[in-house]
Amino acid sequence: MTDKPEKKQDSDLFLESIGKVTPIKSDKHSVALTQKPKPYPRKKTLQFADKLTLAQTEAVHALHAEDTISYTVSGLQKNVLKKMRRGRYGLDAELDLHSLTSAEAKRELVKFLHFCEQDGCRCVRIVHGKGYRSENNLPVLKNDLNVWLRQHQEVQAFCSTAQKDGGAGAVFVLLRLSGKYADQDDT
Repeated sequence: MTDKPEKKQDSDLFLESIGKVTPIKSDKHSVALTQKPKPYPRKKTLQFADKLTLAQTEAVHALHAEDTISYTVSGLQKNVLKKMRRGRYGLDAELDLHSLTSAEAKRELVKFLHFCEQDGCRCVRIVHGKGYRSENNLPVLKNDLNVWLRQHQEVQAFCSTAQKDGGAGAVFVLLRLSGKYADQDDT
């Protein structure tokens, strides 16, 4: 019997502690917006200067899967390619173009070389694959890359890599040293 008065005392204590309560007529509440939500800015697509502008002066022959490629701009020492093949230049970055279409590969190449130039990369590796699954055993990306790299303003030389680095399915590319990094090497 002592339980009932204690419960009543508890409820009396509760009512005393919260004070006077007004019951809610409706539990639905409408929110009126005083300000319009702020618009989100559109995402900007980065625009890269297309540096594949140099005119091609020599004919480029179609390459097959196991063919190796090499190129140097005029005036560059001949032993540069030998040093590149042997890995004497430190590798600064790498791009893999496997399974991309020609248009996608070109876009990725231009973007990659732009960032390499910005970051001061000197020697990079680009993996294009040998093109075994291409029609007539003529690798599309390998042939495209052979042309595009010759046309790029920042490319000084390129050559197929050694077997351990990808062989005929990859190239080492030597880039022109960016002006903002050339001054640092003189110190």
